[in-house]
Amino acid sequence: MRYDNETVMRAFSLYVELARRGVVEREGLQQYLADDEIRGLVDQFAREVDCLTLTAGDQLHLIPMVRLSPFHVSNDYLKKTYLRGQAVNADLYLLYVAVMVLIGAFYDSYQSMEPTRDFLPLDEWLGLVQERIEGLKEHDPEQLKGYEKQFSYNWSAIIEKWDAMDDIKETAKRQTGNTISRLSFLDTVRRFVLDQKLAEEIGEHELALTEKAKIIVQRYFMELQYNRGILQFLYRFEEERKHVDTRKEEHSNADHLQDQVHPRHL
Repeated sequence: MRYDNETVMRAFSLYVELARRGVVEREGLQQYLADDEIRGLVDQFAREVDCLTLTAGDQLHLIPMVRLSPFHVSNDYLKKTYLRGQAVNADLYLLYVAVMVLIGAFYDSYQSMEPTRDFLPLDEWLGLVQERIEGLKEHDPEQLKGYEKQFSYNWSAIIEKWDAMDDIKETAKRQTGNTISRLSFLDTVRRFVLDQKLAEEIGEHELALTEKAKIIVQRYFMELQYNRGILQFLYRFEEERKHVDTRKEEHSNADHLQDQVHPRHL
């Protein structure tokens, strides 16, 4: 398809704003949506740098899809910007797990496409991360090593990193990231998701997902080709426990019913 010069330049100008800021506001979004040729060109420019465009609310976002994309947030950047100077890969992996747990808390353990809650308190988030870590510990150590190769996550190091954190100050009213505690680590993750526009604060120590996060979840987060089965792995034992508990409850109810109609009661 051939485009006139004015259309190409308008599309390129919109793409440049996306590339610089990662997002354009309402006016740029309206231009993107109103003109099929401009939208097609902007999308094509994004694909050339391994990104996609995503509309959420009144904004248009540029989302990197692969690690080699020039717009992908590097591990070094994350370490320097959000973590301590001596941070290692285990700190990053723990950050990723905490983000997945945060998002999963809104989607009923990744079984629904729409959020099932409005907000998540920080202390509840802390408890959910603890549950996931305890779930990891239920794996056989040798099995866990095999999963590390499969998912490229050092699960053993994640467990050790979490367990090594000080939990003495977990009940403190405020944590700023200056102490090595689980709550202060989550405060670091909180700053990350706020900066990336994945969450917003709606109250004291309460986070809600943004429209950007919801759209990403709906289109990509639950797809196996993108999450590589990590979500199923993290929640597998929980689902198995639920199944076992359900079977136990069914047997208990059946025994109770049988007891109720036993001949001795007739």
